[in-house]
Amino acid sequence: MDVLLLRLDAPLMSFGAVVVDQNHSVWRFPGVAMLTGLLGNALGWDHRDTRRLQALQDRLRFAARWDAEPELLTDYQTVDLGQDFMIGTGWTTRGRREDRGKGDATTGTHIRYRDHWANGVATIALALDGEGEPGLAALEQALRCPARPLFLGRKPCLPAGPLLLGRRKAEGVRAALAAEPLADIGPRRRPGRIPALWPLDEGEGSQAEERYATRDWRNNIHRGTERHAVGFLEVVE
Repeated sequence: MDVLLLRLDAPLMSFGAVVVDQNHSVWRFPGVAMLTGLLGNALGWDHRDTRRLQALQDRLRFAARWDAEPELLTDYQTVDLGQDFMIGTGWTTRGRREDRGKGDATTGTHIRYRDHWANGVATIALALDGEGEPGLAALEQALRCPARPLFLGRKPCLPAGPLLLGRRKAEGVRAALAAEPLADIGPRRRPGRIPALWPLDEGEGSQAEERYATRDWRNNIHRGTERHAVGFLEVVE
């Protein structure tokens, strides 16, 4: 199997989990929808490319591990949407005007608690099941020369360096992840055992984890679950 290896190294990362009221928590590992959005952004797609995004998500196979143990950071955010310069409009990252709706929800002070992973380094192994476009070569090229700036979960979460490590041959994404040497993390803390997540059909873990991490791209909502094995990997130093 051909596998792409990615290194996620950033001051902050966000692997968005289920939102409850104003509390935005994070998963321990990235989800398939987050990785689909990352790859779609690298390819130059946007949210109108719902069929392509859905097809890519359905084919995506991945495993993930932590090379440097992250710290959970909760960001307390507050904004007064009633300020004159914020009433009625907002702006996208592409510099285009984005009109807000009307009603009480678009004015007043809004408060949110948003969790992030701080100072961690994660390694991801990606592969594609079945036939279709884009192929792995197109994803590799897009990650080398992304169509737009990439971010890791939320727009402020910018990577500290290029994401792509390269292409490998392996029996599966778990095997590719175990064979990839650990990142040089400097003074950051290495886990005593390397925590990882991988597809259930590539071996048992200490437990099976079910997460609401898949997306219905056409309706722009998260719907459905994914199940992975979670455990520890013996990794090349």
